[in-house]
Amino acid sequence: MKMKRVILALALGLIAQGAMAKTLNVVTSFSVLGDITQQVGGDAVKVTTLVGPDGDPHTFEPSPKESALLSKADVVVVNGLGLEGWIDRLVKASGFKGKLVVASQGVATQTLEEDGQTVTDPHAWNNVANGVIYAQNITEGLAKADPQDASLIKARGAKYVDDLRALDSWVKQRFSPIPREKRKVLTSHDAFGYFAKAYQVDFLSPQGLSSESEANAAEVGALIKQIKADGVHTWFMENQLDPRLVKQIASATGAQAGGELYPEALSKPGGVADSYVKMVRHNVDTIVKSME
Repeated sequence: MKMKRVILALALGLIAQGAMAKTLNVVTSFSVLGDITQQVGGDAVKVTTLVGPDGDPHTFEPSPKESALLSKADVVVVNGLGLEGWIDRLVKASGFKGKLVVASQGVATQTLEEDGQTVTDPHAWNNVANGVIYAQNITEGLAKADPQDASLIKARGAKYVDDLRALDSWVKQRFSPIPREKRKVLTSHDAFGYFAKAYQVDFLSPQGLSSESEANAAEVGALIKQIKADGVHTWFMENQLDPRLVKQIASATGAQAGGELYPEALSKPGGVADSYVKMVRHNVDTIVKSME
C-alpha cells in the first residue's frame, strides 16, 4: 500500500510538472526565421511570423495587430543587420518585455556600396554556414527562455545544425562541376551576396540590397552592357518581387528565363520552398540547372 502511495505521488508530481510546462509564444520577423525557429523549438514553441510566405521584409508595414502579437510574446526573433527597418519601432510600441533574439549575431558581415554609402548586406542566411549560426543563436535563445524544455530544445537544435552543415556541403558539391566562368546569373536585387561569396557564383541585379531601391536609366544601361560583356545567359525572378524590370533587362540582353528563386521569403505551405532547407535546395538546383 505504501509503495502504491509513493508511485501515485511520483505520478502526480510528473503530471504537475507537465502541467507547469509552458509552450513558448514566439514571434519571428519573416518566414525564413519562422521555419528555423519551428525546426529548433518543435512542440515547445508556438511560432507566429510577421512577414509570411512570399512577403517582402524590406517593405513590410506593421499595424496595431502586429503590435498586439509582440505584446504577448515570450520571445521575438529578428534577423538584424538592418533588414527589418521597422522592427525597433514595433518592439517599442508594443511594450514587449520578453527575450529578443538577433539570429545574425556573430555572422561575418559583408557590405556593398549603394548610393555612395557603404551598407551592410542583411541577407546572411543565403550562405548556409550562416544558417548554422542562426540556428545556434535561436537554440540558445529559446533554451534560456524555457529552462524546463532546454535539454529538448538543445537536442533538436544540435540535430538541425548537423542537417544544415550537411546541406552546406551538398551546395558546394552541386556547384563543383560547373566551370567558374559559367557561374553568372541575373536577379532582381542584391539578395545573394553571401551566397555568391560562399559558393563562387556571380549575381548581377538592377536593384540594391533593399527591394525599395530603384535603379535609374544610367545604371540599367550600364548593367545591360556588363551583362553582354560577361556573357550572362540566364535571368531569374524572385518570388517576393515584381519581375518587370529584370524582364526588360533580360529582353535587351537576350538572357533566357531560368525560373523563380526564393532569396528572402519561403513559398506557401506545400510549395517548392516552404522550409529553409527546401528553399536552399530549390535555389541551388534551379541555378545549377541553368548552368549545366
